[in-house]
Parts: sequence; structure tokens; C-alpha cells
Amino acid sequence: MRDKKDKEKTQITDDPVKNFEKWKRKYNKTKKRVKQVQKTTKKRDYEVERETIQKLVNKYSEINPKEAVKFSDFPLSKKTLKGLHEGQYRQPTEIQRQTIGFALQGRDVLGAAKTGSGKTLAFLIPVLECLYREQWTAMDGLGALIISPTRELAYQTFEVLRKVGKNHEFSAGLVIGGKDLKDESEKIHRTNIIICTPGRLLQHMDETATFHASDLHMLVLDEADRILDMGFADTLNAIIENLPKTRQTLLFSATQTKSVKDLARLSLKNPEYVWVHEQAKFSTPATLEQNYVVCELHQKVNMLFSFLRSHLKKKIIVFFACCKEVQYLFRVFCRLRPGISVLALHGKQQQMKRVEVYNDFVRKTSAVLFATDIAARGLDFPAVNWVLQFDCPEDANTYIHRVGRTARYKEGGEALLVLLPSEEKGMIAQLQDKKVPINKIKVNPEKLVSVQQKLEAFLAQEKEQKERAQRCFVSYLRSVYLMKNKDVFDVFQLKLPEYAMSLGLAVAPRVRFLNKAQQQKSGVMQDNSGAAGHESEDELKSFKAQLKGEQSKSQSSQSEEEEEEEDDDDDVDEDEDEETLKPAALLCGFNEEDEDDQKEQDLLTVKRKDVFNINEESQDDDEGTDANAKNKKQKESKFKDAKKIQKKNFKVNTKKIFTEEGEVVQQWPPLQKTVVPDEEEEEETSGINVEAAKERLRKEDQEFDKIEYRRKIKEKHRVRETIPSYFPSSWFMPSLYSGRKRSFSSDSSEDDDSDDEVQQTHVGKKKPRKESTLTPLDTGLSLAEDEELVLHLLGSHS
Repeated sequence: MRDKKDKEKTQITDDPVKNFEKWKRKYNKTKKRVKQVQKTTKKRDYEVERETIQKLVNKYSEINPKEAVKFSDFPLSKKTLKGLHEGQYRQPTEIQRQTIGFALQGRDVLGAAKTGSGKTLAFLIPVLECLYREQWTAMDGLGALIISPTRELAYQTFEVLRKVGKNHEFSAGLVIGGKDLKDESEKIHRTNIIICTPGRLLQHMDETATFHASDLHMLVLDEADRILDMGFADTLNAIIENLPKTRQTLLFSATQTKSVKDLARLSLKNPEYVWVHEQAKFSTPATLEQNYVVCELHQKVNMLFSFLRSHLKKKIIVFFACCKEVQYLFRVFCRLRPGISVLALHGKQQQMKRVEVYNDFVRKTSAVLFATDIAARGLDFPAVNWVLQFDCPEDANTYIHRVGRTARYKEGGEALLVLLPSEEKGMIAQLQDKKVPINKIKVNPEKLVSVQQKLEAFLAQEKEQKERAQRCFVSYLRSVYLMKNKDVFDVFQLKLPEYAMSLGLAVAPRVRFLNKAQQQKSGVMQDNSGAAGHESEDELKSFKAQLKGEQSKSQSSQSEEEEEEEDDDDDVDEDEDEETLKPAALLCGFNEEDEDDQKEQDLLTVKRKDVFNINEESQDDDEGTDANAKNKKQKESKFKDAKKIQKKNFKVNTKKIFTEEGEVVQQWPPLQKTVVPDEEEEEETSGINVEAAKERLRKEDQEFDKIEYRRKIKEKHRVRETIPSYFPSSWFMPSLYSGRKRSFSSDSSEDDDSDDEVQQTHVGKKKPRKESTLTPLDTGLSLAEDEELVLHLLGSHS
């Protein structure tokens, strides 16, 4: 039996089909067991994500910018690569290739490259990767801060971030002026990435209690040289004080700063300075064709109109120096109808209007945009053909940023700079120092179209347009006057009457700060010729006095001395006005575009330096002397003003109203009826005789004021008693007015008698007034009918 069983087993093992089935059952059993083990020991999602992040971090040290041809060559997360691919970003530019590696490694970076070279993505990719590496969530608050100098640039950066980072789970916010502050304050504490302007960010730091930046990992300054200059100095310093020092800082601009002072303010630690085109021959794109033309100030408006008429199918940006100039010329050119869509972008517009204009110009294929320097930095307008600089830029860096709005990333473009004859030499020298290739061309005078007569007609039709033209005139002169480089900008060489006529004005408006500056400039010449001027004025005044016969020789000599003293005082007052004008003029001319984000002067000033009274005695002495000097000046000035008024012999604070016949109806102050004696008028003693004045006032009160008061009281009572009863015409009853007429006559006679008595007796006792007796009203009706009549009358009145 045992032998039979052994034979059967050997036969089963030798059968290949049965062996396969046995192996399959065993395999399936093992597979199930492995799956069960995997289910119990499966890793969670966040653990898998940590492993992938760690793998990416390990590859950061192996980054080689020269070998990076595509974005996938960098150790970036799948979500970032997917966003770049969907946003049509395939290959990194030179600035992106050289800065992304340093930024991923956590170093501070100063990046500089030509306009249109892709600096925005160079800092947005490291921002996304930094927060992804830290597994940042909405509950963690602010992680990255991007500061832009203008609202338009912040808005553009926010739109690019939405494209690239839409696959990430971060929350991003646009915090700029012109939006609802309350709505922002409710959401800002849950925002991971904030793109903002300096002014609004500082406002939230001061006013929003739930907002803080204690966990900030990365700070980015876009257009860093503009943010670090004096316009944003105080605001940026206050912002940096609220940020942690253990952060990564990235600075990007087309014209980067190397100032040690600026870098120390930002607490940079061994920054990597990356200037892609430092060794390039030119600092502007090679595809940009640049020219300049010399034009007189009064011909610039005609040249601009002629230029637009000859480029109707182009996309053009025209840069101006100030907002008032953009506002006026925009409205005027809309009425002139040059044949192309005209848009305006400046800092005085509301935020929604600015965004609307920005998007409208992006969509259009042919249009002209009148803009100030808020559109000069960072904005990426597609397919711009021409950049025309109507007013000379402040410096060469501003010129580079302006022309950078065209010829963006391997595209072509043209730029034209309009210079005055006084600006040509200095500006061209600056551009050559900055390695800017620019050629001089001339305007064809046959193609110039004059629009001066049309502008004059517009201003004559509308008063508002005339006021805008005047503001444009003054604002342009202020901008030129406040320019730092006086070798290029000299406001005294401008032909003001011709410029005013080119704007359509018949007469040049008065420019007070310019007059003060002119007087200050020619002060030495006035001092030298001052004596001769005083002599001529004195001779003229003495000649007039002799003709009128109003003064003797002795009086004329005294008046000449007094006039000389007053003229000297006037000169001092003018000098003081000029000193007070300087800070005011500087404040008026401060960059008008970014009102919400820029402050020229400190808001708080030091009122007391010695808080603990260490130098109390010396300070008290100084303050006492200063106060005495001020009081003395004020007293002297008031005395001299009164002396001048007395000398001119006219009365102040008086008012008279005349009838058509010339009679005085009303006079203020009331004329005194008591006549002043001639002896007192001729009295030459200085001052006022108090006793005589009291006597005059007493007589005035007794003889005139009391009588006038009594007359007014009697007139008031008489009018009150003579008010007639109002009845309908159908209820007129003569008997009702018979008693009234008698009472009127008695009252009037009584008034006449009382007036006679007042004239006979100087001051008498007041007589009791006789009560007027009215006869009872007898209508001839019964009591019930009288009541019905009264009810009817009351109902008719109501």
C-alpha cells in the first residue's frame, strides 16, 4: 500500500499542469499577505512629500547655470513646473538661469539685467519653492513679501504669480492703495504671499492688529534702486524695523545699486551680485533703435500732434514730467482727434480707473498712452512700437527704464527723446556715460502741423480747460525748477510767453515761486542798484507832493526818511518769505504719481531733545531770547503796518451802502452824531483824550441813542396793534373795522403827542400806554349761528 501511494505522489509532481496550479495558489496567497502588510505599513502623504522635498534640497548644491537649458533642469517641484508649462514659459532667460540657483540655496541676491529680460520670474520661482519647501499653509500667515514701487507694477506681478503658482495651495494677496482698507485688513493675516506698495503695507503694519511679519522667510524688492532712494526712505526704514533679521532678501532692477549704505539698511549677508549685462557694450537692448531731436519749447505740442498723425497704426507711449501736463494734453488731444485712440495714465487717477486704462492699452493693437513715470518701470506692455519722451528725463537711469517699455525680450522697438537746446549738452553726456547709443535726427518742418489756434479756441469756449492749461504751465515749470541737475535743467532759460501761447493761453500765468527765485538770484544786483532806485522814487514822490500842495519841505524830508526805513523793512520781509518758500516749493514739487506710497518729509519732528532737563538752564535762556526776538519782530511789524495805513489816510473795516440818489442807507460802524470840536481836531498831542471821549459818548447816548430806542419801541407796539383780522371776501363786515380805525387814529395821535413831549422835556418818565377799546363785534346772528361761523372760519384757515 505504501508503495502505491509513493508512486502516485511521484506521478503528481511530475505532472507540469498540476505543479503550475499549486504554484499559482501559493503565489496568490503570498500576494495577499504582502498587500495586507503594505496596507498596515503604508506611508502618509505628508511623509512622501517630505521625502520628495528632501530629494530636491539635496540637488540644490548640484545646480549648474550653464547646463540649465529648460526649467526642468532645475530641481523644482512638479507643481511649479506644471504652472510654468501652462503659462507658456519654456526656457529660462540669462538672469533667471544665474539667479534661481543662488536663491534656492538661501543666499541674498542682487540681480540686475536689461529691461525685458524676465526679472519677475527670477524671483517668483524662488518664492514659490521656498514656501513649498517649508510646507507653508494659510494658518502659518505671511511667508513672502514682494514690494513694488508702483501699483501697476504690483498688479502685473500679481497676475504673473497667479499664472505660475495656480497649482500650489498658497494664498496670495495684492495690497495697494486705492482699495478697501477694511476688506484687506480682514484677510491679510491669512495671506502667505503679499505683493504690495510701501505706503499701504506700512499702513497695515500700523493699523491692523492681526497683521504681523514675525515668520517672514523671504523679502523681495522689485525695482530696488527706486525703492531705496529718498522718496521711499522713511517708509522703507519703518517697514524693515518690523521684519525679522533672519530672512532671505532678493533685490532686482535694471539699474541696480551697489551703495554700502543701502545694503546695510537691508541687513544683507554676503549677497551674490548678478549683473548679466555688466560686460555688454550697451546698457539697453540691442534691438532698440534710439534717437533724439532738439526742439524749442513752444514747438513741442505741434511736434507731438504731427508725430501721432504720421504713426496712426502704431502702439506708442508718451512720457511727461507731471500729472497736470498729462491731464491737460490728454483732454486737448481727444478734442483734436489725431486719428488714434488716446489714453492717459497718471497718479491722480483712482485705482480702478488706472487698472482699466492699463488693461485697455494692453488689449489694443494701435493706441497712444500719455503717462508719467509711474509707467516707466517694470510694466510689460505687449508689442509697443514707439516710446516718445516728451519731457527730458531726470537722469540716465530714468531714460533707460522709460525706453525699456519697448524692445522687450528679443523684440524690436524705437525710442525718441525730445530735448530743449539748453538740455542737449548735459543729457547726452550722461547717456554716453551710461553706455546708451543714441543718434541725433532733425524734424521735417514741412510735416509740422500747428494746433495753436485750435487750442486757443478750446480755451475760449471752456473756462475749465483754461484753468487746466494754467495748472499745466505752472506744474511743468515747478518740475523743471526742482530738478537736481542744474547743468541740464535751467528754468530761467525757458521762453515762458511763447510756451504759454503754445498751450493756448493768451497771457503767461503768474508763477510766484519763480519770481521769488528770480529775485533771489539777482539779489546782488538789486543791492548795488538799491540806492539809485530809492533816490528816483523819492524824487517822484516829492514832485507829486509839490503838485498837490499837501506837504512842506520839512515834511517831505521826514517822509523820505520814513520811506527809506519802510523800504528796508520790506526787503527783510521779502527775504524771510523766500526762506519760508524753499521747503514749501520742494514739498509742492514732490513726485505726484505715488501719493499714497511716498513721503518727502518726516511726519514727526523733535519738539524737545533734553527730555530729562539736563541742559535746562541753557535751553531756557535760548528759548527766552528766541521768544523775545519773535515778539519784538511781531510788534515792530504791526506798528509799521499801522503806520503805513495811517499815512495812506484811509479807514479800514468800514462799509457804506448808497441809494441811486446818493443817500447813505447803511453805514458800519454807525456814524457818530455828536460833532467833535474843531479845537480838539487841531490838537497835535499824540494819542486820544479819554475824558473828552467819555463826554462825547455820554452826550451821544442821552441825546440820540435813547430817543432812537424809544422810537423803535413805539413803532413796534404800533405795528402790533394795527395788524388787521383776515376774513374771506364774502364775510367782509364794515362794522368790524370801524373800531379799528378809531383806535388807529387815537394811537397815531398819541404817538404825535408823545413825540412832542419828548422834544420839550429832555428826559421824562414813561407814560402808561392807554389800552385801546374795541367795540364788541355784533353780527346780528344768534349764539349758535356765531359758533357755526367761527368754526367755518377756523376750518377755512386750516
